[in-house]
Amino acid sequence: MPIQQRSFGRADNEMRPVKITRNYLKNSYGSCLIEFGDTKVLCAATIDESVPSWMKGSGKGWVTAEYSMLPASTATRTPRETKGQKGRTHEIQRLIGRSLRAAVDMRALGEITVTLDCDVIQADGGTRTAAITGAWIALRDALTTWRNAGKLKGNPIVTQVSAVSVGMVDGKIMLDLDYHEDSRAEIDMNLVMNGNGEFIELQGTGERATFDRGRLDALLDMGEKGLRELMELQRKALEG
Repeated sequence: MPIQQRSFGRADNEMRPVKITRNYLKNSYGSCLIEFGDTKVLCAATIDESVPSWMKGSGKGWVTAEYSMLPASTATRTPRETKGQKGRTHEIQRLIGRSLRAAVDMRALGEITVTLDCDVIQADGGTRTAAITGAWIALRDALTTWRNAGKLKGNPIVTQVSAVSVGMVDGKIMLDLDYHEDSRAEIDMNLVMNGNGEFIELQGTGERATFDRGRLDALLDMGEKGLRELMELQRKALEG
């Protein structure tokens, strides 16, 4: 049966309500709780004054990420990955790391490692896109704290980064899919973009339908609208 109304009564081209709460944790250099509707992700940044062994002596820093879903984040309990990460988890945290590295001048970092921990408190679709968008806030705040402590001479952040999902559900292109939409989408995409309007990553799959160039362009246009809105929300959060 076709979906009659989207969550929060929104139109096909509207995001869910987005809320960013900065400095959510006491013991991290930068943190935020980001909410895309009922999806809630806690993002925290920590800094170590070392780099992986293969980078030592390079004069460059490193940015990496870890991602997890808390057991009660889903309708049925999600087991903790105590015996090794699942392929999905590994793929998502690599995506987050790649996305955030695109925002940083690694040489300006010096030989430090910034780790972004993204923990899904509640999942209702779009956890990876919320994680990327929130992790950029945590990263930016952490490096500002590090710089204010006299550990950095310049600002290694070179651009913003945000991410959003877009897809086709019941033949209609929709922005920011929740779980019920994502689970029945004919086409599902995740987009990551920088502050210059350049795409960092495109993940697109024809789950139940193929798509031509015209439909791809329509999906990208819809996604870009959401990405720009998220960047404006990031900027407003940083002003607070």
